[in-house]
Amino acid sequence: MADRKYEENGFSGETPTPIPAFDPPPKPKRNKFALACAILASMTSILLGYDIGVMSGAGIFIKEDLKISDVQLEIVMGILNIYSLLGSCAAGCTSDWIGRRYTIVLASVIFFAGSLLMGFAVNYAFLMVGRFVAGIAVGYALMIAPVYTAEVSPASSRGFLTSFPEVFINIGILLGYVSNVALSKLPTHLGWRLMLGIGAIPAAFLAIAVLAMPESPRWLVLQGRLGDAKRVLDKTSDSEQESQVRLADIKDAAGIPPDCHNDVVQVPKRSSHGEGVWKDLLLRPTPAVRHILIAGVGIHFFQQTSGIDAVVLYSPKIFEKAGINKSHLLLATVAVGFIKTVSILVATFFVDRFGRRKLLLISIGGMIVSLASLGTSLMVIDRFKEDKLAWAVALAVVSVLAFVAMFSMGLGPIAWIYSSEIFPLRLRAQGTGIGVGVNRVMSGVISMTFISLYKAVTIGGAFLIFMAVAVVGWLFIYLLLPETRGKTLEEMQSLFGGFFRWRPTMRELEKNADVNGNGQVQLGVNHG
Repeated sequence: MADRKYEENGFSGETPTPIPAFDPPPKPKRNKFALACAILASMTSILLGYDIGVMSGAGIFIKEDLKISDVQLEIVMGILNIYSLLGSCAAGCTSDWIGRRYTIVLASVIFFAGSLLMGFAVNYAFLMVGRFVAGIAVGYALMIAPVYTAEVSPASSRGFLTSFPEVFINIGILLGYVSNVALSKLPTHLGWRLMLGIGAIPAAFLAIAVLAMPESPRWLVLQGRLGDAKRVLDKTSDSEQESQVRLADIKDAAGIPPDCHNDVVQVPKRSSHGEGVWKDLLLRPTPAVRHILIAGVGIHFFQQTSGIDAVVLYSPKIFEKAGINKSHLLLATVAVGFIKTVSILVATFFVDRFGRRKLLLISIGGMIVSLASLGTSLMVIDRFKEDKLAWAVALAVVSVLAFVAMFSMGLGPIAWIYSSEIFPLRLRAQGTGIGVGVNRVMSGVISMTFISLYKAVTIGGAFLIFMAVAVVGWLFIYLLLPETRGKTLEEMQSLFGGFFRWRPTMRELEKNADVNGNGQVQLGVNHG
């Protein structure tokens, strides 16, 4: 029938050749080289995840062995996040100086030393020194992994690949929980030291493995190495055309003329190591940069103040309050780590399909409901301690698992994705570093005050406070954060700057995209 129609209309019976103007471009295949680079860089995040997971169980044994108070335990559990602020602040300058790749190596080497110091700690003061060294490494790792990944990722899979750091944080948390269970039967003085010291093994592996990946193309351009940058972009882009566009964008950000095609060029001094960046970022930002900074800092603020570290670090304490048998506490935390790790795959595979904003709003909405049910169930358990209400215990456990699942499918990974992609290229390292700094400070505050907080307002009341913060976070994202999926650098800049009035710009961009993508009749018309 189809062939007959072609013949009746003057065409041969052969299948017509597709016309590019009328046919949508095929979806690019996943770039395997960019995928490998993203995996290697993101594995650095295992260092933080392992420390968070392992400390949740090791803290029980540290308190028993070193005879420390609850306040001292809070400090040793959460102080790493404050120390990591120093690393994240330094990482922007370091990564512009020695490169992204060697900054990852440096983070791994420092964490290796910190793990050994913690493993051989003979007293509380020695342990705090180890926490300081490890914290510096974590700050470096948290800042550089998403930056490097965003800079090597093609646009088609940027969200997918930049979610990897959070994936590996979750894998690290799960490994820490498993380490707790595996080593919990050892003598108390030996068990927690091995739990912490084993962290040196993945750090050593990473320090060697990341040498196999290329340097960030952006850093190469800022050093004037255009030839090397082009070779990396050719390997990490979906097409030659995309590689050329990405190179042109980076050259423009670095102040290099577009008609300059030499392999090695002289880069304007202001752009080579971040001079002037802090002024443009903090002292005299444009409205777009100011909006971007608020969005980047705000999403990290709400990621931590909604209580995720309280749940992950103190899950044994939560389950103990819920009435879980002491012998099963560490096994219950493994379930938390498993659910958290599996749930993040939702964001990893769907963030480029559904978009950042939609997943964020769904995620935080689910967290609000989970925190409400967790807080309520724990308050009921506290009120009727002697009755041991089975339904309240079950609700508390389910609420914890639901909370970490909802966090991991949205707010957990997308905070890193969003903040790493919205900053202009020249401001990206320092801007992301500020976001990471806020993330670590708030994580440290929550970690180091949770025990005191729940003693003051009950453990159920503490989670109801986190619920209230999550409600404010949902409103912040709904009002201020535009969708960034698939947007180019130029489009990203036009989306930000209007603060609460970004929606008209978004509609205009979508309208233009529809015209360019679906109104293809114009492209097929020959006017010549």
